Amino acid sequence: MENGTWWTAPTESESGKLILVTGRKNVEKFRSNPRFNIRVEVSWKYEGDAKGMPDKETSTLMEEVQEALQKEFHKDPVAVLTGIFTGDSQRDWIFYTLSTHIFGRKLNEALESFPLLPLTIYTENDPSWEEYDEMSEAEIKLD
Repeated sequence: MENGTWWTAPTESESGKLILVTGRKNVEKFRSNPRFNIRVEVSWKYEGDAKGMPDKETSTLMEEVQEALQKEFHKDPVAVLTGIFTGDSQRDWIFYTLSTHIFGRKLNEALESFPLLPLTIYTENDPSWEEYDEMSEAEIKLD
């Protein structure tokens, strides 16, 4: 991930477990485009440790998957990764896209070299980026 364009802050899940929230800054060019109005959540449930975090092997594979996704969507910017939530035995990657059909195709292309992964996908219309704004409230501002 590019330095300076991301922030990370801790929060808690409903069950009281640690969740690390990583959010992207500098999304204005995507947010100002009314076509980027679909929020996509790609989720990966894993067997977490006592704190709900992934083991080293799972974490490494998740990072490889994330790099593949970012590379694919950087090459063909039909979606932008805006947030990553890790903890309570789940990682969620949050994207905004202009088409679920194209997003699905690009997701499959990015992940074709990986074994079958335990991913689920949820989409919703979010033209005002309300979920992004809610996530951004977790950012810790340091002066």
